[in-house]
Amino acid sequence: MRSPLLTPRWLGIHLAALIVLAVCVAGTAWQVVRSFEPDRETITNPIEDLAEARPLGRDFEPGEYMHPDRIANNAVQTQGQYEAQDQLLVPRVMDGTEGYDVVLPLIADDGAAIAINRGWTEDPGTVPEPPGGRISVTGWLLPAQTAEDGIRPMEMPEGQVERIAPAVLLQEWEYEAMYEGYIVVPGSDPANEGLEPVPPPEPPTGVTVNWRSLSYSVQWGMFGVSALVFWIILMRRELTEARTPEEERASEEDGSDGQPVRAGS
Repeated sequence: MRSPLLTPRWLGIHLAALIVLAVCVAGTAWQVVRSFEPDRETITNPIEDLAEARPLGRDFEPGEYMHPDRIANNAVQTQGQYEAQDQLLVPRVMDGTEGYDVVLPLIADDGAAIAINRGWTEDPGTVPEPPGGRISVTGWLLPAQTAEDGIRPMEMPEGQVERIAPAVLLQEWEYEAMYEGYIVVPGSDPANEGLEPVPPPEPPTGVTVNWRSLSYSVQWGMFGVSALVFWIILMRRELTEARTPEEERASEEDGSDGQPVRAGS
């Protein structure tokens, strides 16, 4: 016997229920993703960051620990003079090609040194001289590189160091005061002329929970579960109502009101 759940009316109900469930699943997934995406305040534009650069010495002093979550990766601005004779090379693979970051100290107006990453080059013999005289530098402040970044200390040729960190640079430089971290200059900076710009830092990777979107995801999920339960209840009711007439007919065949037929009656 054909199931009552396969009639044209019920096929339409099944289709509508599946569409509702699909919408609820998609809505729940979308809101969950939005719940754990970075806020718009976290997603930054590097060029806009440079336009809002803060003075280097406003947030921390030379020798002070630079907390990565509070200061690092921000755009900063400072003035001073390059010490070209202390320029160093730091091995770096960029886009699958081995080369070098070109690093040199900038003596700021307060007398402290800050490492400047001018850019990247494949051929260290073609590095041009840095700008002379007093200059203004605007770039991105990055924390000191550590051995955990994949860089391992090793014996380096003269004029090279294994990473950009005060603990390593001060073995080659003799400055009484030095800022933690280093500044990466953009491609528009005169110091980057003749070099490949080093990419700006990625925005912070911390995740902020958007509780509103998370509550919406719960609502979508509850609505989907309610629609599924309602669908199941309708089907069970339809099957119960379909079985009732069959049971009544079977009862009539056995005897009136379901009573067994007596012999000889």
